[in-house]
Amino acid sequence: MFYDHEAKLNNGETVSMKDYENKVVLIVNTASACGFTPQYEGLERLHKEYAGQGFAVLAFPCNQFGGQEPGTDEEIAQFCDLNYKASFPLFKKIEVNGDNTDPLFAYLKSEAKGLLGSEAIKWNFTKFLVDRQGNVVKRYAPQDTPEKIEKELKDYL
Repeated sequence: MFYDHEAKLNNGETVSMKDYENKVVLIVNTASACGFTPQYEGLERLHKEYAGQGFAVLAFPCNQFGGQEPGTDEEIAQFCDLNYKASFPLFKKIEVNGDNTDPLFAYLKSEAKGLLGSEAIKWNFTKFLVDRQGNVVKRYAPQDTPEKIEKELKDYL
């Protein structure tokens, strides 16, 4: 179950997903040097606009796709703050595929499969939507913008 997982914030603090009970959560594997990186702007807008309605964006940097997140956790945090004023939680850099897949992402991928039933994440900015009951209700492709997701998001708030 989603709430059984925990993850480390960028600063090393461990956070339980139980902290997000009764919230709608959008989980994103991010990268600072990707063609989709400007989505940080839309993610921040969604986070600010809907936080009061029980919504949160959780960002998990990953360097597995084209080496597009090579920085340290501190450098990633500085990049997000300087360029996007990101106020949503930023977690430690993780792996989303392979032998060292983060357990949270292994769970998300098994609950919301990708194209043709594949579990593998294909690129940066793949997104998972979790409803207020902790169900993984949708996987979004990297090219699915926050603006596109917003329409469906409102159905869960």
